[in-house]
Amino acid sequence: MDVINLTARDSGERIDRFLSKDLENLSRSYLQKLLKDGDIRVNGKPVKANYKVTEGDEIQVCIPEPENPDILPEDIPLDILYEDDDILVVNKPKGMVVHPAPGHYSHTLVNAVMYHCKGRLSGINGVLRPGIVHRIDMDTTGSLLICKNDHAHQILAEELKEHSITRRYHAIVHGNIKEDTGTVNAPIGRHPVDRKKMSTKAPNGRHAVTHYKVLERFGDYTYIECELETGRTHQIRVHMSSIGHPILGDPVYGPAKCPYKLQGQTLHAKILGITHPATGEYMEFDAPLPGYFSDLLQRLRRNL
Repeated sequence: MDVINLTARDSGERIDRFLSKDLENLSRSYLQKLLKDGDIRVNGKPVKANYKVTEGDEIQVCIPEPENPDILPEDIPLDILYEDDDILVVNKPKGMVVHPAPGHYSHTLVNAVMYHCKGRLSGINGVLRPGIVHRIDMDTTGSLLICKNDHAHQILAEELKEHSITRRYHAIVHGNIKEDTGTVNAPIGRHPVDRKKMSTKAPNGRHAVTHYKVLERFGDYTYIECELETGRTHQIRVHMSSIGHPILGDPVYGPAKCPYKLQGQTLHAKILGITHPATGEYMEFDAPLPGYFSDLLQRLRRNL
């Protein structure tokens, strides 16, 4: 167990906020967990996260040894779009789960990334989600960002929170969208009846905004680009379904029968743009459309 000793220099600031400034490698949420577990003491006594420090307070932070995960590295090929000492950007294939979950601890992107990075991953999201800043659904393909250290993770998580990360998706939806561009501004929450689904009609839904523009029209279908302003679970799938244009192949929010043989929704995270956590440079990564998606577009064009 690592022990860090600090002395408060000022008075009146919440202890979690004070410590997050002094201990930049520890996130505020992790510090709050340490406070809850009694691993942070002031003048020899455990305190809560809302404790306000007083000048001269002696603060002891005990950091437990990291848990040994049962999540094992696996030699699974990765389609790498970019990599340096701080971040890794991969093009996730269809059918791959991003991180382990109960009953599903192998063959995930995390298993593959653990093998590739040889343990050099941020630990902020715990043993099941090392390096994971955001996620995309199992049958959604495309750009995904991985952090190799806690410093990079904290900066990029804040970018995500402030909606300053660019995330543009390509999708094929049912129906002919009349307008060339549009915005869906509708809160999203857990479906009140079907707990596996999300809904714009849920009580206590969270603010969610999706911007879309038409790229091509095929009569019964429309090829679109969606840009996320927020990042709720299933956001694009729920929002497009809510306006009567569910994503082609979506087994949850689309029609029961799909006219094409597809493995889930035709949704691809094409463009990911971030401000690099070390250099401050804005960078964009473009994940090429997967073969099944390009082939389907060609088939729809031939049918016009």
